[in-house]
Amino acid sequence: MLNDLLTTDAFAFGLVFARMGSTVMLLPGFAESYVSPRIRLMFALALSLVVTPVVSIHLPPMPPSMVGAAVLVGGEVIIGVFMGGLVRMLMSALHVAGVIIGFQASLSNATFFDPSNAQQGALIAAFLNIVGVLMVFVTDLHHLMLMSIADSYTLFKPGAPLPFGDFSQTLVRLLSETFALGLQLASPFVVVGTVFYAGLGLLGRLMPQVQVFFIAMSLQITLAFVVMAMTLSVTMFWFLGRFEENLLLFAGQG
Repeated sequence: MLNDLLTTDAFAFGLVFARMGSTVMLLPGFAESYVSPRIRLMFALALSLVVTPVVSIHLPPMPPSMVGAAVLVGGEVIIGVFMGGLVRMLMSALHVAGVIIGFQASLSNATFFDPSNAQQGALIAAFLNIVGVLMVFVTDLHHLMLMSIADSYTLFKPGAPLPFGDFSQTLVRLLSETFALGLQLASPFVVVGTVFYAGLGLLGRLMPQVQVFFIAMSLQITLAFVVMAMTLSVTMFWFLGRFEENLLLFAGQG
């Protein structure tokens, strides 16, 4: 009897770890390249240990065959990747905004190693990604991310057929919202840049012999930094509001 009990508990823990581990693998702040894989593994194991007693009522019994167990674990991994990918996709709105701002500020060729994406990226995009991750942890929204993972057991029952249709619709909707949010975050720079370029075009028609676009580049960069200093706080609060709004849909509070 003790062996059966231990086997059942181990299977429940492993099933929860399949979803938690695959989600933590993609969560912003936890899955960054500068976080040690050993620390990520320890955190996923600790999180699974805490969540297992809470969600045990939603877990199915242990399948009698290895094939059934493998299918069940595979479904949990897919759900975890889906949940983590959604949160990662929300964070990519800052990258979209940073790329647009870089074009408007003539800083698109100024690249920097982006630790959030583990690759070279536009300087402003990397800055916004770092500030975004920092604000998520400062405002305790990472708690909401973890709550959303735990509450996902009420939305996606372990062992139930996976709603691939709903997955695809949610991904398409969130992808379009991410690009729209990125454009909204960069809208002050788009407006200022459009007016600035229109003025330079008019000046270029009046003085064709002067390379106005080359001369005005330093002014354009300075103007972009002035606009960023004026709008950065509002931009981040707007992003955090939309970030929280989408997380609440999965936390059972939306």
